[in-house]
Amino acid sequence: MQIRDAEEADLEGVMTIYNHAVEHTTAIWNDRKVDLANRLAWLADRHRAGYPVLVAVDADGTVLGYASFGDWRAFDGYRHTVEHSVYVRDGQHGRGIGKALMEALIARARALGKHVMVAGIEAENTGSIRLHEKLGFVQTGLLREVGTKFGRWLDLAFLQLVLDQSATPDPVRRE
Repeated sequence: MQIRDAEEADLEGVMTIYNHAVEHTTAIWNDRKVDLANRLAWLADRHRAGYPVLVAVDADGTVLGYASFGDWRAFDGYRHTVEHSVYVRDGQHGRGIGKALMEALIARARALGKHVMVAGIEAENTGSIRLHEKLGFVQTGLLREVGTKFGRWLDLAFLQLVLDQSATPDPVRRE
């Protein structure tokens, strides 16, 4: 398995993973599948923001999983915090793919000078929560019944990882 930056040719595999999660899991709280144009726009948006989209691929180039992060919130005060996503192809869980993607993603966030990485995980997704905890994430909150899918309310667990030990943030440059 290789972890690398996603290319346009990988987006069919990314779309397949995303759409499976939409249709069959509570990992993504959307009801509609996406098309290739949507994933192309998403990749372009991440690149424009200077953020990575990583894929895990096998020797044949099949996308086994993907991960990315984006801004936590749109206000200047949150500029040092990112929220990430990581998804593994159906049938490939438990093989270390998610962990490898997360380790690479965390390294990228640190390289960009980010201070905190946030995970928002459906509270019953104990596998994902355990993976994040093994990587040093700490659960910091639980929002009850803030989402819905498959005819039921969903709780959202928030976990965070402090990426550096800087005592003070970089000052804002005002023009």
